[in-house]
Parts: sequence; structure tokens; C-alpha cells
Amino acid sequence: MVKITGRTKDVAHLKSHLTYITRNGELDAETEQGASLAGRLGLKDLQQRWEDDAGLDGKRRRDGSLSVNIILSMPAGTDAVAVKDSARAFAIETFGYNHVYVFVQHLDNKHPHVHLTIRSLGHDGKRLNPRKADLQAWRERFAGELRLRGIAAEATPRRTRGRVRKADRGAVRAMRKRKITPEVDRLARKEVLSEVRGSRTAKHPWDEQIKSRQDAIRRRYLDVAAELQRSEAPADHELARQVRKFVDDMPTVETRRDALRSELSDLANTRRRSAERGVDGEGRNKARGNERTR
Repeated sequence: MVKITGRTKDVAHLKSHLTYITRNGELDAETEQGASLAGRLGLKDLQQRWEDDAGLDGKRRRDGSLSVNIILSMPAGTDAVAVKDSARAFAIETFGYNHVYVFVQHLDNKHPHVHLTIRSLGHDGKRLNPRKADLQAWRERFAGELRLRGIAAEATPRRTRGRVRKADRGAVRAMRKRKITPEVDRLARKEVLSEVRGSRTAKHPWDEQIKSRQDAIRRRYLDVAAELQRSEAPADHELARQVRKFVDDMPTVETRRDALRSELSDLANTRRRSAERGVDGEGRNKARGNERTR
């Protein structure tokens, strides 16, 4: 996975981000020059260097970013050394000729991953402003570096795996962990609740486009499987079986709105059952009371 996790907008935010990725200096950071910065002194040196660079960026708009922050991650069990080496090679190939950057590897959860922070302003005076095509190219490059180190990796888009929902932003996930309802959740729930109470379903063209695109992707897989099945080679028949199984195992197409609607429906059913049990319990208590009075 190669994902843009955010951008830093001012020096304080940038220094805070560098503190976070180095775990306040507990983890070593590596720069585009191959230098390793360790400990709190290394962190302060890094923060000062980037603060000085930000001061030279006189053409930056007030809302312009100082850095683009990326995470490169692989599933649990992947060799951590290979992930770090691949991330280093990826960074050199992608940004080393034009951008200042720093990266730090985290191993404190089951997925080995690397935080890569790139200074937005390049040596050529242009700003880093990645688009979707850039992100896909980065995924392919990172996957290529992993394969060179013996790690099986493919840069497949999320939609080709049947996943239609984007991952939530880190800030949103952090708020949920703290039991704080993000504004995006509150507004989405309000909209879906209004639809449910009004016994209506608002039309959202983008949801229909998502489902239509998923139908087309799955049909294409099955067309390929059918073509393989017509081959005389047993290996092609086995591959056709695997493709059909892959399609069968793809997750149900569920948008965020679908998930919220299902969640609210389950909550309503739970409350209704609780209310019914309460009524039944009250009735039984009254019956027992009447029996005692007799």
C-alpha cells in the first residue's frame, strides 16, 4: 500500500509530525542523503533543518503545504528489512533527484510500514502535487522494488479487488478511537436517518456509478474465465477455476451509505426487541402478582 496520509501546513504542524513519526526521537530517521538521525538530538536537528528550509520558501501560499506525508505498508508477516529497503529505493528513485525527504520505519503493529515525508517545494522550484495517476505509478514502483527483494507484491487498484470504500483519514480514525463523532460521520448519519424516517431513498449518481463499475469489472473477470475454460490446456482450466473463485470471494458491493443504513436498521431492530422483551416481562410480573393475591 502507498497512501498519502496528509500534508503539513505550517512549521508547528511539521515539527509535530516529525516528532510523531520518530516517536519523539526513539526511532532513527533517514534523510535523502542517506544520513541517519538518532535520538532527541537527531530529531531537533531534523526539525531545525526543515524549519530553516520552510523559512526560505517565500512564495508559498498561506494555505500551501510544507510537506506531503506518505505511508508505505505491507501485510503482517512481510519481511520488515525488505520493506524498509524497498521504501528507501522507492524514495531515491521517485524523489531523490528533486526533493528533500525523510523516512522512518514503524514496527509497533502487525503491518510493517514506513512513514515518508517529502518537502513540497522541489529544487526546481515546482511543488509536489500528486494526482491519482501519480499515486498508482508510485504503487507500481514500490511493488517492483518489493519484488526485486523477493516479496510478492502487485499494485492492484482497490476497485479491482471489489473494494469500493476508501479508507478513512487518520484524523477521523483517531477521533473514533477517542469516542468522538467526526463531523463527516454526523452529517452522513443525519442524511441516512432522514431517508429512513421518510421511507425514501435519495438517488446518488456516484453510488450507482460505483455499483455499475463493479458489475462491469466482475463480468470482465468471468469473461476471461470463460475464455480460459475453452482452452485445451488443463492449466488454463485450473486458472479459470481460480478466477471464478476470486469473483465469488469478492466482497459485497457496499457503499458507506449502505453500511450506515444497515447499521441504523440493526440498531432499530435491537431497540424494538428490547422494548418487546420489556413489555413481555412487565406482563409476566403482573400475572405473578395476581396469582399471589389469589
